[in-house]
Amino acid sequence: MKKQVHLMDDKAINRAITRIAHEILEKNKGAKDIVLVGIKTRGVPLAHRLVEKIKLIEEVVVPVGVLDITLYRDDLTKENLDPVIHGSKIHIDINGKKVILIDDVLYTGRTVRAALDALVDIGRPNTIQLAVLVDRGHRELPIRADYVGKNVPTAKDEVVKVNLEEIDKNNFVIIEKL
Repeated sequence: MKKQVHLMDDKAINRAITRIAHEILEKNKGAKDIVLVGIKTRGVPLAHRLVEKIKLIEEVVVPVGVLDITLYRDDLTKENLDPVIHGSKIHIDINGKKVILIDDVLYTGRTVRAALDALVDIGRPNTIQLAVLVDRGHRELPIRADYVGKNVPTAKDEVVKVNLEEIDKNNFVIIEKL
């Protein structure tokens, strides 16, 4: 049996999202020209939750997009030459906007690097910022998050597992030791 450590429950996730929403608004002096872009898969519901928090705080609906980075990943192998592509859905012009990428866990930085490549193929934002629910360390690339729900030092043989209601039917974050 895998050893699990409970990191966040539903309330802790909600508090982290509320704090991140306030930090985004503070740093950007409001919601003007902000576009949230969720990285598939769990970054998307987190982006939608942030939109709702910002709406409660500022009474403004911030546009949200979905970014599929499948073809931009540097870990596609010969065995995995038929990746499942869900497609990006960004129905707003991101040129000159403040784009905030949203993801669940920041680890090596490779997912974010792929997201940056995909995003600049779509347009030229004024700035790109990064918000993550969990930063677990062990970066392989010089990437850091602007907004972090929880910093968690981990070992390389551990996995941070995020479950979200919209996908997994429950909300929690755990660490599993392999």
